Parts: sequence; C-alpha cells; structure tokens
Amino acid sequence: MDSFDFATMWQKTPLPMIAILRGLRPEEAAEIGDVLLEAGFTWLEVPLNSPRALDSISLLRERVGMRAIVGAGTVLTTEQVDSVVDVGGQVIISPNMNPSVIRRSRDRGAISLPGVATPSEAFTALDAGASGLKFYPAEMISPDILRAMCVVLPPHVVCMPVGGVSAEAQQLQRWCEAGAKGFGCGGGLYRAGTECEQVRHNALAYAQAWQQVNRRAQRQ
Repeated sequence: MDSFDFATMWQKTPLPMIAILRGLRPEEAAEIGDVLLEAGFTWLEVPLNSPRALDSISLLRERVGMRAIVGAGTVLTTEQVDSVVDVGGQVIISPNMNPSVIRRSRDRGAISLPGVATPSEAFTALDAGASGLKFYPAEMISPDILRAMCVVLPPHVVCMPVGGVSAEAQQLQRWCEAGAKGFGCGGGLYRAGTECEQVRHNALAYAQAWQQVNRRAQRQ
C-alpha cells in the first residue's frame, strides 16, 4: 500500500491513533482488544519485544476480524517482517528507517510505517515505499520541527508523532496544527500489567481528547 492509498485509508479512520501495546501478553490480548475497539481504536500494534508477541498478534487478528488493523511494532529485520505477516499481521511499524524492512513489508502486502527523525530519513523512507511516517521519538521532534518538515514533504503523506503523546487536547492540537495526521499512543494508554478497566479509562480519554480537537477544527 503506497503513501497515496494509505493516506486515503487513514482519512476514513474515525480515531486516527495507533494503540501501542508494549508488554501485552497473549492471555489478555482478546480482552484488551475488545476494550480498545469499544473506545474507538481500530489500529492495534504489538511491539515484538513483548512476551510471545506473535501469539498476541495472531489472537488479536482472530478476535477483531475486519473491525481493526493489527500489526507489529519494533520490527527491525526482514525476517521479523515475514514472521509477522505469516501470523496475519497487516502493518509493520519500526522505531528506525531501514529500506530493506520497508521494501519487504511492501512485498508482503503489509502497511509500512518506519520511524524517522530527519528530512533525509523521511525522503529515503518514502523512496523505499513507506506507506506513512512515524516521527519518533516525538519528545525529540517538536511541533515546530514537524511543521518545517511538512513544508517539504508531499502534502498527502501521513505523519504521526509517537512517543510522549498524552491524552491532552491542547497537545494534540499543537501537533495537528503542525501537520500531524495521526498519533501513536503508548505508555499513556497501556503498560504491561495495566488492568483492563484502566486501559478502558485511558482509551476513552484519548478518544475524547481527539473529539475536542476535531470539533475545534470543524469550527475553524
């Protein structure tokens, strides 16, 4: 899926956020997946440094069916791409920009969201076939830096800050004004061992913050 197709697909996502479930265990995958879908999350990522991550990805895919997109994060090698796709993973997300990983993801029919932090990385990722760009770590990339980079990037490209994204409408608003078209939500949404009800609370907080941002945009 190239960046044009992904941008079109992403625009139809009511809640443009990826739930990063680092530390998720297979035995809790189904319940956590249900809670996130109920709150509006339809993009679910299980980082590969989670316990038995491939099992969790397989279980989530079976649970959510066509209701959500499920994939892996912290994907660093082409072999890992193959392992994720073989268990049903649909999206490959990385903290870095590895053209080989991007190309393998595309060859296997998966969405590719590599991590970038500079214009050179961003353009190299797009040249390799990246579907969208994960701006990581967001704590290092301010909204002002993202705004400057969006001036030179193709306007359709989906740029997502990841890292330190909180459920605060003001923070999300600043990123959106700078050009962000989505977010990856990690520790503020889920941490290893978080009780299901707390995950529900966190997920609803992110959804409500996004609704506030969306309402402001519609009034402008």
